[in-house]
Amino acid sequence: MKFEKPALTIEEQVRLLVSRGMTGDTVCIADRLAMANYYRLSGYWYPFRTTEGTFRAGTCFEAIWRRYTFDRHLRLLVMDSLERIEITLRTQFAYHHAHLHGPFAYYEDPLSLPKLPHANWQESRNKLVAEIDRSREPFMKHFRKNYGEDHRVPPVWCAIEVISFGSLVTLYRNTTRKVKKAVANVVGVPPEVLDSWILALNSVRNLCAHHGRLWNKELGVKPRIPLMPDYPDWHLPVTIAQDRVFGILTICKYSLDRIAPQSRWPERLKQLFEQYPEIPIAEMGFPANWQDSPIWLGKGKGAPRD
Repeated sequence: MKFEKPALTIEEQVRLLVSRGMTGDTVCIADRLAMANYYRLSGYWYPFRTTEGTFRAGTCFEAIWRRYTFDRHLRLLVMDSLERIEITLRTQFAYHHAHLHGPFAYYEDPLSLPKLPHANWQESRNKLVAEIDRSREPFMKHFRKNYGEDHRVPPVWCAIEVISFGSLVTLYRNTTRKVKKAVANVVGVPPEVLDSWILALNSVRNLCAHHGRLWNKELGVKPRIPLMPDYPDWHLPVTIAQDRVFGILTICKYSLDRIAPQSRWPERLKQLFEQYPEIPIAEMGFPANWQDSPIWLGKGKGAPRD
């Protein structure tokens, strides 16, 4: 079917919303539609739509806008926690990979990344080199000037600061069991769980970086939940779901308790909920008794170390 809808002016967009039952100050609506695209906001008013395509009685644009601003603050909080987690994972991977396999093994030694298919080895190296070569950091200029004749890439503890998080995910998921276990121990979960966590966190990180809707999003990449009986805090008295933001927020809380226990991030999240009491957090996967979770009470137990 050929698309034949014309582009609407801001004023026409406002009239369309009003004709479908949206209420509110039309000047204010126009100003906000000029700042946030109609289709960006449509994800927030979709729950207010009827099967006929109109809005439920009493649907006010201000309520939609508050959901939008809540989501923006939520993304900023999530990005704050992900920054701490990501930097820790970068640091721990570089440290353990260098000590177990050598400073340049990530580029020179396929045995240091045994789970990476041989056919993908050169492709992965090329991607890393491209990311490294784009860097204009002073420490990279120093390395190229002093060691560039003998080394195509810098040591892993230098490279880890300039490659993408996606590349870190690839390195971690394909490295040796010893490296994976050493990194996972810092977070307090088995390597297989951290494998899935970093994939999910990378997906959420990309969504937040592109200012996507997070509030009632169903996750495309679902993190694994640590299993019973070793991790009862993830199941009793609150079951942590995999498919909604609550699972990601719980992963952030659990991780920060171990890598940044001084962080007041959980308090800031609760303050956000208090600032927007009308937001239905159940649509984020929060069960009614979520604050009874040992993880959110700050009493969760980590993985046993060996």
